[in-house]
Amino acid sequence: MARKRRRFSAGFKAKVALAAARGDRTTAELAAKYGVHTNQVSAWKKQLLAGVPELFADRRDRPPETSADEQELYEQIGRLKMEVEWLKKKSLQLD
Repeated sequence: MARKRRRFSAGFKAKVALAAARGDRTTAELAAKYGVHTNQVSAWKKQLLAGVPELFADRRDRPPETSADEQELYEQIGRLKMEVEWLKKKSLQLD
């Protein structure tokens, strides 16, 4: 019978990854202690080390992110402006 897939919380992953990054125990020891596969411990450690520079990045230089709704509204504004210009042009031709 197939085993149900386990889901780990972000806190648990962080705890295991930090323990692996510390380096005082091997990945096999950590895997046995926390009950996960050694490849999973290595993957969480790699993910932690890859994401650490972003924690200390200077966010003042980064442009503000626009949400999907905001982007959709800007597209709609552009379409409406084009439509108004077209209608103005056509109304001048009817005179």
